[in-house]
Amino acid sequence: MHPILIIVFAPLVAALIAGLGNRMLGNVAAKSVTTGALLLSAGLSWPIFLGFIGGTESAEVVQVLKWVESGTLSFDWALRVDTLTAIMLVVINTVSALVHLYSWGYMEEDPDQPRFFAYLSLFTFAMLMLVTADNLVQMFFGWEGVGLASYLLIGFWFKKPSAGAAAIKAFVVNRVGDLGFMLGIFGTYLVFQTTSIPEILAAAPGMSGSTITFVGMRLYTMDILCILLFIGAMGKSAQLGLHTWLPDAMEGPTPVSALIHAATMVTAGVFMLCRLSPMFETAPTALTIVTIVGAATCFFAATIGTTQWDIKRVIAYSTCSQLGYMFFAAGVGAYGAAMFHLFTHAFFKALLFLGAGSVIHAMHHEQDMRYYGGLRKVIPFTFYAMLAGTLAITGLGVYHLGVGFAGFWSKDAILEVAYARHNGAGQFAFWAGAIAALLTSFYSWRLMFLTFWGKPRWIESEHIQHSVHKTPAEAGEDTTGGYHPHESPITMLIPLGLLTIGAIAAGQVFAPSFLDSAAFWNGSIFYNEDLIHAMHAVPYWVKYTALIVMLIGFAGAYVAYIAKPDIPAKFVATFGALHNFVYRKWYFDELYDAIFVKPAFALGRAFWKLGDIGTIDRFGPNGIAWAVERSSVAAKSIQSGYVYTYALIMLLGLVAAVTFVLL
Repeated sequence: MHPILIIVFAPLVAALIAGLGNRMLGNVAAKSVTTGALLLSAGLSWPIFLGFIGGTESAEVVQVLKWVESGTLSFDWALRVDTLTAIMLVVINTVSALVHLYSWGYMEEDPDQPRFFAYLSLFTFAMLMLVTADNLVQMFFGWEGVGLASYLLIGFWFKKPSAGAAAIKAFVVNRVGDLGFMLGIFGTYLVFQTTSIPEILAAAPGMSGSTITFVGMRLYTMDILCILLFIGAMGKSAQLGLHTWLPDAMEGPTPVSALIHAATMVTAGVFMLCRLSPMFETAPTALTIVTIVGAATCFFAATIGTTQWDIKRVIAYSTCSQLGYMFFAAGVGAYGAAMFHLFTHAFFKALLFLGAGSVIHAMHHEQDMRYYGGLRKVIPFTFYAMLAGTLAITGLGVYHLGVGFAGFWSKDAILEVAYARHNGAGQFAFWAGAIAALLTSFYSWRLMFLTFWGKPRWIESEHIQHSVHKTPAEAGEDTTGGYHPHESPITMLIPLGLLTIGAIAAGQVFAPSFLDSAAFWNGSIFYNEDLIHAMHAVPYWVKYTALIVMLIGFAGAYVAYIAKPDIPAKFVATFGALHNFVYRKWYFDELYDAIFVKPAFALGRAFWKLGDIGTIDRFGPNGIAWAVERSSVAAKSIQSGYVYTYALIMLLGLVAAVTFVLL
């Protein structure tokens, strides 16, 4: 059996066993089956990935079965294995396996553990189907599968109203993006008469400059197709405009947040764009839109991250911002750099989320950083893990020394390639990315200082001490009656340790392959060698921009939250309107509520009251019931029991019938 079949289908089999067996199977058995399946998939994925780096692996397609034969439409269920797929296999299965293991400790007290682990494995299978797709229909199958799984996981605690609302919001917002993706697929089939990705990419250059009629206008074919496909990517990868579901996804358990943000769903849009990169290269207008939207998202989300108090929401907005980097890298034509940042981001973002989960676990599920402080001595392993993740996301590294954390290698490369593009969109992306890097450093160190430094505010907090615990025995307290945080169990610490290695070394080890080796990519993406050479030739001030802004952000956070902690309150008092604008997420939720949600509810109520109750019910079920009731009363009145009454009615009926026949 080909290893790719085991890699893809082991999580599905595990999900079915855990989901159907559920409580009858038991917690330990369900967790063992699903975690074992993911460890197996991860173990088989790494040799394939390393084989592509070493040049011992080559691209291939593994047929699973015949799928559709309908007129000119024909495609199989087949699994494509090339460099791009191998990268995603490592990212998805490694992070998912560690999330499964981490969840043993984090979800220990949850009564629905088999269902949770089944959903996790189902989520992983859907993403694997997406990244191994050899045709657009199979990709759409995985695309919708991760949408379904995200809905199930975000709303896992379905008895909690906010979780149900967040799950519905994610589902609905993604349906908007998926409409664009479907139209893009339909249009692509209309133009190329095939859904086969290799055939489409081979024929795409020949369609450059052609036009098509769209909404009554004559427009460039490839621009329209690529813009529609990008709308789908905007929904899945939470780009500006379709981003509103991502922060609310924090209502799910923390391991879900790590899986969604680091390895699945949000990376789907970036992967799709890179998979179809030869097609996008024929659509310059579409690429400009991708660049501008990505850069705007990068800046927008970073501003919001500076004001949030919920530890998970800060990291969620950092995901949104980092995805912006990936998109504008692809928009300027550096698809390798985009995938490299996706790769390194998976390690440090999973580390940050799982580290935050360890903090939340220690603080008995409190997520507000205002009730933290001084935790570095109490939970030291979690502290050092999150410190590594923070150094990675802020991009600490020195160009001339050739050393740096993971984010230094990938994020700096994106800024350099945007500058090297030498067009308006590229310059906009470079400066937006540089400012976002400064803000990223500020909010990341703000999170660290509020959580691990300063006085332990949880000691004095009634919110922690009395609203959570009833007695000293419940809290694991000492004789003073104060709540004491505690380090997480070993099943949560092992994933943190392994991800820390990735956050430190992933960039250093794999940068030459991702950025400088056309042979590594082997045609799986569009590789612009001239652009890579231009990236290496940018001025030194460009290469050091990320380090300089990172240090400025660190210094700003240190002054505001350690040296002079009264500064934030003074800033809010002075610039209250600006702070409120950013804190309320630029009022996107309020705007969408006014434009879409309230009118939709008003329209629904109108259809319900006037259409359903006032028309259908009135003249349908209720009207018929009224007619039957009245006719029954009338019929009852003539049921007298006298024979001569019945004879008279029969005679009248007979006369009426004869008259009708004669006339």
